[in-house]
Amino acid sequence: MVQIIGIWVASLLTLCIFSFLYKDNPFYKFAEHLFVGVSAGYWAMYSWYNILVPNLGRPLFIEHEFILVIPLILGILMLLRLFPKVGWLSRWPLAFIVGMTSGYYLVTFLQTNALEQVRATIIPLNHINNIILIIGVLTGLLYFFFSTRHKGGIGFAARIGRMFLMVAFGASFGYTVMARISLLIGRMYFLLGEWLHII
Repeated sequence: MVQIIGIWVASLLTLCIFSFLYKDNPFYKFAEHLFVGVSAGYWAMYSWYNILVPNLGRPLFIEHEFILVIPLILGILMLLRLFPKVGWLSRWPLAFIVGMTSGYYLVTFLQTNALEQVRATIIPLNHINNIILIIGVLTGLLYFFFSTRHKGGIGFAARIGRMFLMVAFGASFGYTVMARISLLIGRMYFLLGEWLHII
């Protein structure tokens, strides 16, 4: 019985979301607000029980790791943003977070993105795919080289780079559309199969 009720609720909410294809309406707004509210409640409880309690509450109050008072104070200062008179105090923890995150991800992205992409282009030119890859990388970089006019040979290479970029963006867009259509197929299969038992 519980499973049947769950299928009916999920189906009706799916139809409420699909009703936006006709026009904006109260059914869609209800489903949208319900989704946002449930998501906010879920992530609030998830953050409390899986992040705050094990990483701050238990070590600070049970294991007495008093160094964690510093992040506790920074977290409280972040919440002062809600009070206009003392809201300026939230800039201190925000500056700390931005600075620390920037320093951490600078090294991470340098190693995982920049160096790995450079390493991926250091390949032998013994296969047509490798040659196309090198041409695409060099002409794509040349397309963004604005220190000289794109005329003559440089202009021709920049146009080839633009074509490579268009193919890459088109493939990325196609992949996104394919993923969304896959989600649509899953929802239609749910509606026609598990709910209506047509297929």
